[in-house]
Amino acid sequence: MFSKLRKPFGTRLAPGLDSLSGRLIAFAAVWTVLALAIGGAVLSGLFRASVQGDFDSRLQFDLDGLIAAAEPDSSGRVSLRERFSDPRFERVYSGWYWQIVPEKPKGDIRISRSLWDNAVRLTDFRMRNNIAWGHGVGPEGQPVRVVARRIEFPITATPQREDVRVYTFLVAGNMSEVEAEVARFNTMLFWAFAIFGLGLIAAILLQVRIGLRPLRRVSAGLAQVRAGEAPRLDGRFPAEIAPLVRELNSLIDHNAEVVERARTQVANLAHSLKTPLSVLATEASAQPGPLGEIVSSRVNSMRRQIDHYLARARAAGAAKILGSRAAVKPVLDDLARTLARIHGQRALSITADCPPGLAFRGDRQDLEEMAGNLMDNACKWAKSRVRVHTAGKPDGELDICVDDDGPGLDPDERGRVGARGERLDESVPGSGFGLAIVRDIAGLYGGSLEFGESPLGGLRATLRLPRAA
Repeated sequence: MFSKLRKPFGTRLAPGLDSLSGRLIAFAAVWTVLALAIGGAVLSGLFRASVQGDFDSRLQFDLDGLIAAAEPDSSGRVSLRERFSDPRFERVYSGWYWQIVPEKPKGDIRISRSLWDNAVRLTDFRMRNNIAWGHGVGPEGQPVRVVARRIEFPITATPQREDVRVYTFLVAGNMSEVEAEVARFNTMLFWAFAIFGLGLIAAILLQVRIGLRPLRRVSAGLAQVRAGEAPRLDGRFPAEIAPLVRELNSLIDHNAEVVERARTQVANLAHSLKTPLSVLATEASAQPGPLGEIVSSRVNSMRRQIDHYLARARAAGAAKILGSRAAVKPVLDDLARTLARIHGQRALSITADCPPGLAFRGDRQDLEEMAGNLMDNACKWAKSRVRVHTAGKPDGELDICVDDDGPGLDPDERGRVGARGERLDESVPGSGFGLAIVRDIAGLYGGSLEFGESPLGGLRATLRLPRAA
């Protein structure tokens, strides 16, 4: 259960949608990009409207100046009392043009020098305050903004009669100037927003990293509890994380209490069963004949079965305790000394080679049970030497190898070793449950038991267990 909690809490800032930090960063980054894009579009539109307004105001000013300078004569021809001060109306195809079109009566069109012998062609227009605004095409096909106004000039034909002359005054300006100015602004706006957006995303990354730091502390604390380096989660946590830490600590404490109660019940059960069996064994030994032998045999079989299943039940509870940790070297050294005394008459050489810092992630009693059974089995078959050595693996496991110089086993026989109650040689004392118990307990911790050929010439038993950090 707790190993599954490590994945989301221990994930680094490698953004992915299955990661909490990845989701926060992705959502914030998308929102930032969208906000900057919308803001940039709004600012660009406002700037374009402002530039377009200034451009239209200038066209309006030039149109008013053109109308003020115009003076029609009695023949209907329009002359200008003064020349425009803007030289762009004088430069050929400059993009700035004006023209005066006689409407009533019809006559020759008066044009600016910049138009040469051409005219501005209107493509669309709309009226606004008696002024036509629209777009057109210049002499070189460039798009132009057009403003035009229809003006009536009264002309005194005779003292008794006035004629009215109608003219359309038109001024056009090159729209490329507006587009160029807007393009320059958009370029500056893009780079400014890009730098600003990168800064925001960097700030978001830092914020998420700092904000999720308490969760990484929880993950590291759970890893320490699981490795047996700490009994529970300690330290101060933010108010949002503190309830989670309290619940996890409560779960750890409850787990330990449940296992302790199970151990007590197992011990009570063992005591309540073994006492009647001891009475039966005593009574059976007092009865001569085949009946006593049969009862004694069955009682001994029941004892072995009870020992086996009680050991397995106790190991099953111990394997679920979070924070269990046992140093390997003291256990192996104690077992080597004990077995050397037990088999003292045979003068066996029993050595245990183990680094001082190596630890088993589990209960010490279970480690003693497994290593003791393997070493005792090796002593029963060894001629003169039993060697135990250990090694820590990079994948978080440790190997305990027990070698002897006994007769060894054939490959077919190795597959049968460790089967419950299986004894390959009845001449050697034992119940046949020792190696089965070792295999069962190792399996409860996610470990394994394997057999192979020993460099000493006999059998090698390799016990693989989880290693504590």
